[in-house]
Amino acid sequence: MAATSSSNALSIGRPRAFEAIVYGGLVAGVLDFLAASINAYLRGTSPVRVWQYVASGLLGPASFGRGYWSVLLGVLCHFVIAFGAAIVFFFASLRFPILIQQAVIFGIVYGVVVYFFMSRVVVPLSAARTFPFSFQGLITGLIIHIVCVGLPIALLTRRARRVK
Repeated sequence: MAATSSSNALSIGRPRAFEAIVYGGLVAGVLDFLAASINAYLRGTSPVRVWQYVASGLLGPASFGRGYWSVLLGVLCHFVIAFGAAIVFFFASLRFPILIQQAVIFGIVYGVVVYFFMSRVVVPLSAARTFPFSFQGLITGLIIHIVCVGLPIALLTRRARRVK
């Protein structure tokens, strides 16, 4: 008996890692880049400072005196992290197919996980300065990571795994 197009659309196809990881990492990286830059601008901070701050995770406070070289390093670090998040989600989805069967729910959850992993593990272990807790910063960070990181990675991974 032939499968209907509805059930076919939800079937999990053979893994297409390149598509899931490259598109997921690129889209999440660009969206998060834009969100972080716009958020900084709206708060009266130069987006240049955001990317120097990211680079300060490797360079420490010296990052802020290195001009556009540290901006480029910060953007590079940002995209490495975005592709890393896409890689982790893709391989987790191979082990736990429910991650893509319920991509919206798990995309939201993944955005929250990425936010807390970055803010509670990566930043404290880096050379970057930590900031005091802010409820507004928490909510803003969660929304950005859900909408710009978790959901795009989950949805693009699901798209890459669908039967063609």
